[in-house]
Amino acid sequence: MVADKGSTADPCHQSDARAVLSVAQRRVSLTLMDGSSAASSGSAAAATGEAALLNGLRAGDETAFERLVRTHTPRLLAVARRLLGNEEDARDAVQDAFVSAFGAIDRFKGKSKLATWLHRILVNAALLKLRARRRSKEQSLDSLLPAFYEDGHRINPKPAWQATPEQLLERSETRQMVRRLIDELPDTYRTVLLMRDIEQMSTASTAELLEVSNAVVKTRLHRARQALRTLLESEQL
Repeated sequence: MVADKGSTADPCHQSDARAVLSVAQRRVSLTLMDGSSAASSGSAAAATGEAALLNGLRAGDETAFERLVRTHTPRLLAVARRLLGNEEDARDAVQDAFVSAFGAIDRFKGKSKLATWLHRILVNAALLKLRARRRSKEQSLDSLLPAFYEDGHRINPKPAWQATPEQLLERSETRQMVRRLIDELPDTYRTVLLMRDIEQMSTASTAELLEVSNAVVKTRLHRARQALRTLLESEQL
């Protein structure tokens, strides 16, 4: 797999990468920070800055590593929290992602933005943790799906929300509820829902990272959306 698609670090570089990351984290005053750091600027200046940053990273400049951690940790940590739903696992996944990125930086071809490349590496790191969780039996989704009579009418229908789950997420008064309900979905379906509907990843990219077919992603997403709507209906008074 090429580096731009979210490669993992070469094992021979991982110990050095972890040492550099540790130094960068101390200098930025984080043991993974909780989200209030500076973000990178836009426009041509940002593109020039990214090129300089890449040169520094490839040269092993600790200041460049510090800047990378400072700039990208808040966004990556937010993604990891959404995917994993566990603060400790989220912080571990971000650290693993930076280690992988540091070890693979010489193979990064610049075909995508650095932030996009880091995002894919972070998603990979989070998925590894999710796969480890699934060694224990996962809860069935069937109880969360709508049931129908033979004539096609729904059993125990409830009033539907007028807004979609995505629209509810945009509203401050319902955002926390929707996120809580998403966390109730089994990991297999929650992950697809988050990658497609929240992270806005394409079907193809989601399938590639999950190592499944596009058809499987579409099926899981459809079932996850159905289950989420059932949970949302149960919240209505």
